[in-house]
Amino acid sequence: MALRSRVSEMLGIKYPILLAGMGGASVPRLAAAVSNAGGLGVLGAAACSPEQLREWIRETRSLTDKPFGVDTLLPASVRRGTKPQSGGGDLDPMEVLGEYKKFARDFMEKEGLESTGTSSIVSNAGSEGQNKGRQDSPQFFSKEFFEAQMEVVVEEKVAVYAAGLGNPGPWIDRLHANGTKVMAVVGAVKHAVQVVNSGIDLIVAQGHDGGGHNSPIGTMALIPQVVDAIGGRIPVLGAGGISDGRGIAASFMLGAEGAWIGTTFLATDEAGIEDFQKEVIADSGDGDTVVSRAVTGKPARIIRNKWAQAWVEAKKEPLPMPFQSIVAGPVLAAAMAAKRKDIAPGFAGQGMGLVKKVRPAAEVMKDLVTEAETALSSARQFA
Repeated sequence: MALRSRVSEMLGIKYPILLAGMGGASVPRLAAAVSNAGGLGVLGAAACSPEQLREWIRETRSLTDKPFGVDTLLPASVRRGTKPQSGGGDLDPMEVLGEYKKFARDFMEKEGLESTGTSSIVSNAGSEGQNKGRQDSPQFFSKEFFEAQMEVVVEEKVAVYAAGLGNPGPWIDRLHANGTKVMAVVGAVKHAVQVVNSGIDLIVAQGHDGGGHNSPIGTMALIPQVVDAIGGRIPVLGAGGISDGRGIAASFMLGAEGAWIGTTFLATDEAGIEDFQKEVIADSGDGDTVVSRAVTGKPARIIRNKWAQAWVEAKKEPLPMPFQSIVAGPVLAAAMAAKRKDIAPGFAGQGMGLVKKVRPAAEVMKDLVTEAETALSSARQFA
């Protein structure tokens, strides 16, 4: 059974397999490799300055003549300019930011980490994902930051734009005028309905199993509920813990028309994370992740590490986005420079146990397609 769906035609790709836009990991060479292999490569540009984002888009175009996309974050609370709350209380994050920075410095001293003078918002980010220290700027992850990124996306007329968080509704008309297909990643039915009503073209239903920012709802439960709520108006892509072709086939059985895949592409030659982080993924199992707010301020599934555990042991609530990023950035940058697997192993989903070694992205794509087609064909015996 050939792995095709209306997603293939809509995006101009051979297979309905999309690279998740993982910050710092889905760099130009990885996005191009996935697109060249018949899927859709998506740049994980959340932490890119507008200038770096433009560079990444143009670099990717130099590496592939196939369609590719760009993923950024559009958190509603930041864009609305509402006052963020710490841990759901009345405390102003600015009032405790100094205290939290001291907590981070004390942690670094205890672990023997030396400051690099830069900070990395995403623990996956290698040298390409680091935003030249701009994560410490008050403008980083601000309303102005997000809007400046979106101006670049519009100006560069990318084939696909994906909102990894939030609703891209305010930019829909301008993006569509350029021929850009617009998609959004959601973790709940109510959010799916909201973004679909804004006029997007595709939707990603990402369950709790997935790495990075995800849903409190499991993947197996989320996908069919989103499919039912959307009622066929636009295609749904399954995501969250899908690390091989059997997972892709399962998402099709649940009503999805494609898959948004992250973790298995982290362990590729082209991924923008550090080699030691790739090794952690290949050596770890399904139980080696934890959902924590210690990195970005929003719940995200990461590989178990001392930084996340320190917040639990101290019974300390991480700050909301973007303040937690300011606190965590220097720690993670120092840990990556020191190649500390126990502090900065990165994000990953629960399908990590299916990843056994680091390979070229084209090889991963080939196996995903073959395994999915085999699984879907085998399913006929139960009909």
